[in-house]
Amino acid sequence: MADEELHSIDIHLDRLLAERGMTLTELSALVGITVVNLSILKNGRAKAIRFSTLSKICDALHCQPGDLITHHPADPA
Repeated sequence: MADEELHSIDIHLDRLLAERGMTLTELSALVGITVVNLSILKNGRAKAIRFSTLSKICDALHCQPGDLITHHPADPA
């Protein structure tokens, strides 16, 4: 795996959607972001997220950014 692909960020979009009984398609309609882009985020393949996108997702899911994104430290060498 290339260095730019390594990160220690986890996205919990699937858990939040399940807890709220919402589909990715429903979230897409609420926030105005394509299902494809939300899927990329959900599956941990996104390289970045705009604050405006994060805000829209948090508004739609009634959550805080920390509910959606967590950081886990890299394994000590």
